[in-house]
Amino acid sequence: MSTDVKRVTTVLTALLLAALTTTASPAWSADSAGPSAGQRIASALRTSPVYVDEAYADAVPPSRQRQLERQIRRTGLPIKVVLRPLTKGDAFDGNSDILAGTVRDRLPDQRELLLITTDGDFADSLNGYEWPADTHQTRDAVSAAGFLDETRDAGLADLTGKAVELVAEGRGTERYEEAIKDLDDAAAPSATPDGRGDPDDSAATSAASYSGGSAWWLLFGVPVLALAAALAARGGIRPRRAAPAVPQLVFATARAADEAELRRRAEAEVLALGEATQAADLATTPGLQHALDAYAAAGRVLDEARGLPDLAGVLALVQEGEDALTGTDDTALPRCFFHPLHGRAALRTGWRPLGRRDRLDVAVCQECADALRDRRAPEVFTDTDGDGRTVPYFELPAERSVWAATGYGSLKAPLAGINSRAIRAR
Repeated sequence: MSTDVKRVTTVLTALLLAALTTTASPAWSADSAGPSAGQRIASALRTSPVYVDEAYADAVPPSRQRQLERQIRRTGLPIKVVLRPLTKGDAFDGNSDILAGTVRDRLPDQRELLLITTDGDFADSLNGYEWPADTHQTRDAVSAAGFLDETRDAGLADLTGKAVELVAEGRGTERYEEAIKDLDDAAAPSATPDGRGDPDDSAATSAASYSGGSAWWLLFGVPVLALAAALAARGGIRPRRAAPAVPQLVFATARAADEAELRRRAEAEVLALGEATQAADLATTPGLQHALDAYAAAGRVLDEARGLPDLAGVLALVQEGEDALTGTDDTALPRCFFHPLHGRAALRTGWRPLGRRDRLDVAVCQECADALRDRRAPEVFTDTDGDGRTVPYFELPAERSVWAATGYGSLKAPLAGINSRAIRAR
């Protein structure tokens, strides 16, 4: 069995065990690095494009760090590398997406960012991220580095160097498709002449003969779909055909997982802002009171948050507080109007809501700006209206949702909206 197939099997086994266990997972708590770990990493990245945690000092010694720094500078690209162990319950809850998002938010002045991080699931793997758009195919390039024969047994330093090389090459998607071709072919199920698959396949036989369909779905189907989604998001095995329709339970489960993850990130962000305000000097920080007000409001919203829209609002308030601390609150752009989880906006543009004559001046990320330019509908953040229907959040009445009233900062500062009305109509 190849190393890659073993990895997939390991993740699947872990997901099945998680579905079977009745023990609740421990609540998130910051590790010894504390909730300001993201700020420390971002501060280090301002002086060097490579951050290596002391736990990886042997795997990537100072001499190799300097080699990586020189390699990155030769590319001329805004590449940053963060090599840090990620474990459940640490400052990033073991999630590389949270780590990447936190670092990105801590570098607001860097409009373009290509980020390479360690992976939370496999210590010898890397993940790639890029803002404002995946112009350099960073995600696929970094994923491809882990599937090459030449890096099969490579150490962390060599793997990182190869990832930087592939990012600079600019053909990440092509290289990724080439690298996983054999694995993808091996993963495809064999079929009988009637196209229904191998009748002797033990998994298929077991699934077909199992009488408790609902229980089987919960114990096996949900983890498998979760694995498939994770692999697709992180650059894993990509399906060759459209996925069949899945029960509503899957979407509810996925949304609950998204909400739990976003809540953990919001908690970390609020704690980090609190630490930053405590460390700030009133004499040299004109916006300190504004930051303190934003911190208090973010904590209040977090305590009363009913779902993803409120949690996204916490991130918007934290960003407003951080901008006040750094003195950029009058010039920095807020989060993306259409989808605040896209992060900080890249530009402002005019947009006319459907069925209206007037245009709004909204802040948008580059991805949404490109969609508008190409006359495509941007990805829109949703909320639930009074009838239980899922609608774009900005279509809710302003008196019912502070986020619709403020556009997460595009229409007015979130803090101003919080101060003028309740978070959400009760």
